[in-house]
Formats: sequence, structure tokens, C-alpha cells
Amino acid sequence: MDKLIITVAIIGGITTREKTPYPPMTPQEIAASAIESYHAGAAVCHIHVRDPKTHAPSMKVEIYQEVYERIREKCDLVINLSTGTGGRLIYDPPSNTWNTSDLKSPEERVEHVLKLKPELCSLDVGTLNFGPRAFINLVPIVEKMAGLIKEAGVKPELEVFDIGHIRIAKHLIRQGFVAKPPLFQLCLGIPWGIEATTENMVYMRNNLPGDTLWYAFAIGAQHFQMAAASMINGGHARVGFEDNLYLHKNVLAKTNAEMVRKVVEIANLMDREVATAKEARQILGLEK
Repeated sequence: MDKLIITVAIIGGITTREKTPYPPMTPQEIAASAIESYHAGAAVCHIHVRDPKTHAPSMKVEIYQEVYERIREKCDLVINLSTGTGGRLIYDPPSNTWNTSDLKSPEERVEHVLKLKPELCSLDVGTLNFGPRAFINLVPIVEKMAGLIKEAGVKPELEVFDIGHIRIAKHLIRQGFVAKPPLFQLCLGIPWGIEATTENMVYMRNNLPGDTLWYAFAIGAQHFQMAAASMINGGHARVGFEDNLYLHKNVLAKTNAEMVRKVVEIANLMDREVATAKEARQILGLEK
């Protein structure tokens, strides 16, 4: 079994300071949290960015660049930039109107990836109801994004939220949009995606293509349990404020590094060695 790659998902596009005062929001805070997590045992950081003043989700290339450069100056973390922003559709029942302001073109969604050329970027391959909004990833849009990502020499992490998304991912691989070995992230527990159970995780894993590299994570209360289940079944682990706010029941996490250290402890109990960033590159096939 490969050494365990720990990804830290620093901050997504939903968590607010109203829920907890601790998640990083500014470029400086996001980069500092990634670097601290690296020293705690993370080999990969998954990055969304926020507007420095409003803390609203942002797609600005200059903000991604600031975070990217700050991290790269201090450590050799594998940097994984999100392309999920720009795919959200909201319906307002009282006014009977659609808000399409967060629906962006494939080119806009990968602009920062094409400029910065990180080693990894996420690629959400399917559409689903995502809480009160729809997360729109139509197959032609995903194909276009995948083609641009491949041309940039970046490896996509295929984000799948339900079993049908794996079917789309296999199509991308067959059509040559995604190079082998593919990297999958099994995303469980997101309303209204597949529920976070070990049975569902194993079922999804069993439907992945052969020679696949994969992670599994769950949001909320199942966060650390799913990390452990993924480790036991040969996958890798992802933790962080994007997916979870708590270190223990009723105890808010104060840093991403705390969550990384908890996963390192679980891995040590299982005798699963934790990969360094250099070793993660070898496992993921990123070394050129």
C-alpha cells in the first residue's frame, strides 16, 4: 500500500466567520494555514480564495497568484487549485427568479490554472443539487475544461459526488481528456450527493477504473471517520475547513493544522506511513 497522502482543504466557498471565527480568509491567512499544515504532515493543499475585504468567494487570478507565490516561497507543498467556483445556479422562490451571476464559462473557470500551472487542480465532473443551489457541470463544459487543463500540463483531480459522476469521469478518460493514472476524489455527505457511509465509499471505489489513485472525504460529523475508512481501504485522506469545522464533537477546530495532525495520529495507529510532498509527487506521477 502506498504511503498516505494527506490533502488539506484550506477553505471552500461556503464557510463563513459567522459559523466559526477560525478559518483563514485573506490570501495571507490562507497561505499561512497551508504552510502550517505542511509542517503538520500535509503533502497537498487544496486552494479556494476569498476576497480579502468581503471574504466572499473569488475567482480573481491575482488573488490565486498571491496565495500560490506565498506558499511556494516557504515550502514544497503540492498545490491543488480549485476550479469549482463559477458553476453555481441559484433559484429564489419568493421572486420566482434565477440568479445566474455565478455561472461562468469553462475558460473563466480555469483561467488561474492556465496562468499559474499548478501541479494539480480539481475538476468537478458532474451536476448535482448542492444544498440550496445547483452545481452545474454539464458534460460539454467539463470536456472543455479538461482539455484546457491537459494542454496546460496540469493533472486534474476528478471530483465525484455521486455514482453517476464516475461514469462521466470514465468517459473523459476514454476520450483522452484525462491522462492515466487518473486521480479521483470521492466526495461524500454533501447535500444532495451520495451519503457518507463506508458502504457507499467502498461501492464508489469498486466502480473506479483500474490503476486509479483515489481519496475519500466526508463533510461534517463523518469527516475523520471517512478519512480513516479511506486509509483502511487503500485510499488517501483529505481534511480541512472546507469540509468540516470541528476537531472533536462540540469542539471547534482552531486551525487546519490541528486536523492534519489528527489524521497523522490515526495513520500512525494504523501503521500507515505518511507521505512527504516529494513522495506524494512520486505516487501521483507528478515528477517530470
